[in-house]
Amino acid sequence: MRHTISILLENEAGALSRVSGLFSARGYNIESLTVAPTEEPSVSRMTLVTRGSEDVIEQITKQLNKLIEVIKLNDLTVGKHIERELMMAKINVPTAKDKDELKRLVDIFRGRIVDVDEANYTIEMTGPGDKLDAFIKVVNSGHIVEVVRSGVLGIARGGKHLSM
Repeated sequence: MRHTISILLENEAGALSRVSGLFSARGYNIESLTVAPTEEPSVSRMTLVTRGSEDVIEQITKQLNKLIEVIKLNDLTVGKHIERELMMAKINVPTAKDKDELKRLVDIFRGRIVDVDEANYTIEMTGPGDKLDAFIKVVNSGHIVEVVRSGVLGIARGGKHLSM
């Protein structure tokens, strides 16, 4: 099963390396990883996505909690939460017809065109991963020049929150 784990950890050199080392040492895979400082500059928030049985996820969370840099963590998957990704895609649009069609698709998927040149449009889009996957699938793959995705960000819904 897919799990999204949100972690507060000390914002210091080597913290990310120790978390990723924990996964690689035990043969677990990280599907997505995002890290950035929080409103408190000495604390970073890491959101990672991994897959495993309930026993494996329990083992992962116990091992993460043992790391000195980890302040607090929450498996967002066990409760109601919101997940989003950011994607930027550079798409080749050589004809006026291609440009009109891409503009229509961008509107349907609620994206934005953020850069234009003679033959390429760069699209910015946010949403759940399956929405971004659907956009890529709909766009003719022969027209896709480059795709960059941020990885998953997640936050608990309602009053539940992860803070120090």
